[in-house]
Amino acid sequence: MATSTPAPAYSPGLEGVIAGPTAISSVEDGLRYRGYAVGDLCTHASFDEVAYLLIYGELPKAKEFQSFLERVAMARRLPEPIKQLFPAMPKWSVPLDLLRTAVSALAHFDQDAADNSHEANVRKAERLMAQMPVIIADQHRVGRGLQPIAARQDLAHAANFLWMLEGVEPTAEDVKALDVSLILYAEHEFNASTFAARVIVSTLSDLHAAVVGAIGALKGPLHGGANEKVMDVLKDAGGPATAAAWTHAALARKERIMGFGHRVYKEGDVRAGILKGFAQSRATTPELQEWEATAEMIEGIMASEKGMYPNLDWPAGRLYHAMNLDIPLYTPMFAMSRIAGWAAHVIEQLDNNRLIRPRALYTGEPARSVVPLAARG
Repeated sequence: MATSTPAPAYSPGLEGVIAGPTAISSVEDGLRYRGYAVGDLCTHASFDEVAYLLIYGELPKAKEFQSFLERVAMARRLPEPIKQLFPAMPKWSVPLDLLRTAVSALAHFDQDAADNSHEANVRKAERLMAQMPVIIADQHRVGRGLQPIAARQDLAHAANFLWMLEGVEPTAEDVKALDVSLILYAEHEFNASTFAARVIVSTLSDLHAAVVGAIGALKGPLHGGANEKVMDVLKDAGGPATAAAWTHAALARKERIMGFGHRVYKEGDVRAGILKGFAQSRATTPELQEWEATAEMIEGIMASEKGMYPNLDWPAGRLYHAMNLDIPLYTPMFAMSRIAGWAAHVIEQLDNNRLIRPRALYTGEPARSVVPLAARG
């Protein structure tokens, strides 16, 4: 008797599917970058060190790190046509879309753009890491009718970004808080934007194209846009006195409360726990403390009634608000951190490439024959 071939297993949204190997990060026992727990990295390393770790595979030694910082600092500049792009764009342009467009345009000015060797991809990764914060800060200032502020070569990644936004020496507290948030956003295994980047370069496309695609994936509120919605949730809740009633009503209406739940972390996102302390410490005014109290009430109800816990976006949105950062910056800031992870995955994919080409589960009509047009009635 003939035996039929069993149908391949199907998992909606590819949930739980192992799509490939990686040595970059693991989420099995809390988030680790190349074996290091993110909490350990947040305590003992800077974002710049973590970016080096992701791109090169090891934490830098002192001389390696100094050389890396100098190369990145020297690359903090944009070609003149890219600078002219921002004032030419409509005022309603979305900042993340402008970042996507500018990264695509930068490929034309990078002489390594078409070179997919490991060494060229590392060079491009360093340049994009340097250039993306400049793009974000410049377009933000131009959008407010202000002149861009030149990057400083004496500042690390987080401090330089804050400097370019306002031209004011940032406080040590703000620099540390932003730096930790960048570490936590830097990498997260095969998330949607990273997987999109790997699919793109698996065709032997290039790093810039992969990052453009990754930014496109990041734009969706189910992936990267949730941190921009956090303050909307808190404002809708109204404050500590009304937060419980609002949350119960929202759940009864089956509304999605942004900032909660994660496809991978079912018992809570370790990153959210780390950043929560920074959000609370930056709540230095009565108004900000009220938002923190509101957030605490919502967290308790979501945990007890839905078994859902905050993800990284929940404290990040509150932290950035407390730092007086404009909401349209939040998702681009996610991207300027995740470039380290995206680049690491692009390099890893191309170093041992196999075209990513999954199968589909066909749900259409069964096999049928074409009826000539004249006979179709």
